[in-house]
Amino acid sequence: MVGPRSAITLSECDPDDYRWECEQRERRRAGEALMKRSSDRILTTHAGSLPRPADLLDLMRAAPDGRRPDPATCAARVRGAVAEVVRQQVDCGLDIVDDGEMGKPSFVTYVAERLAGFAPSGDPPDLPWAGSKEAVAFPEFYAATVGQSANAAARGAPRACIGPVSYQGHAQVQTDIDNLRAALAGANVEEAFIPAISPANVEAWHRNKHYRTDEEYLFAIADAMREEYRAIADAGFLVQIDDPRLVTYYIASPTSTVEECRRWAEVRVEALNHALRDIPRERVRFHTCYGINMGPRVHDMELKDVVDIILKIRAGAYSFEAANPRHEHEWRVWERVALPEGAVLIPGVITQSTVLVEHPELVAQRIARFAGAVGRENVIAGADCGFATFAGSTEIHPTIAWAKLRALVEGARLATRQLWS
Repeated sequence: MVGPRSAITLSECDPDDYRWECEQRERRRAGEALMKRSSDRILTTHAGSLPRPADLLDLMRAAPDGRRPDPATCAARVRGAVAEVVRQQVDCGLDIVDDGEMGKPSFVTYVAERLAGFAPSGDPPDLPWAGSKEAVAFPEFYAATVGQSANAAARGAPRACIGPVSYQGHAQVQTDIDNLRAALAGANVEEAFIPAISPANVEAWHRNKHYRTDEEYLFAIADAMREEYRAIADAGFLVQIDDPRLVTYYIASPTSTVEECRRWAEVRVEALNHALRDIPRERVRFHTCYGINMGPRVHDMELKDVVDIILKIRAGAYSFEAANPRHEHEWRVWERVALPEGAVLIPGVITQSTVLVEHPELVAQRIARFAGAVGRENVIAGADCGFATFAGSTEIHPTIAWAKLRALVEGARLATRQLWS
């Protein structure tokens, strides 16, 4: 690692505690903000989901006759996979790590078991990007690619809200917490986070057949998901809110205007802030992106049209796409935008939208642009999106995903030498 880590007195820590938890305890005693900053070097992280081991994917899939694997066997393998993926992240040189979402079938469908009030809708499954502005503009391309993605199968049958929404996933989120805590024992990391889906995405994936209005439904989801967010933050981890819907709503609706989408987004941000209301900002990372869409992307919502709404979210860090050819130019938006006090940016400096592995010097250049716009201490190098948002995603091969993450770390080292020289 380039640059020293902060010195922490660990004398009062239990010997079985991991280093990261001891540091958190000491920082609380000292009254320090808990969100790490790039104070003496560029820190590195990623967007959450990471490739799952092949044998874990086999366990996640039902047998041909519909039988599910033994729950104890699955739980043990997930715990082992979390330990492995944390070790891989540490070996890669990443500073701020997570559980890779090893125990989740996807970044959004995992809530099916954690929220009460839902049941299969009986509707046919939605095809990826069907009816979107992109599919309308490039019908031949999307007709040829529909069904080829492993994502389609992983999405599962559509579900609907048929009763009051409440949270029942306390045991599952505690398992996520325990697995990550165990995996971090002895690990040399700066911070750790656990992703959780936003209310807007739950709303989008689960049709409302119970509440009188969409807004009433949305805020009911927010109240329920608040329990998951609080559990993660109370455990000492950062909670990362995954919210691709905030910016993909525009592309998904073929007739929507920017102004209509802004009004829609304002309400979703209000609901998210309602869910985060008693969680300190410095315990929250917010991530938005345009999804794993290997397409033309000409109808992606532009950052300039939504950045002010994003910055209303009660978060200490904002993670977003900045490395793919459709959005790389948008770093200049941050020259004109004032960050909330104490906030940091996590721009994507590597992307899931191409199998090309970024050169570390390009990564360093991307980091330097953001450092020039908002200050080097306010930039943590990240990724555009996850590399396995659905279990079994095939768009980015695991070997390429890890090569990209190594390029991210090396690029941050180069940027550190340039920015602190």
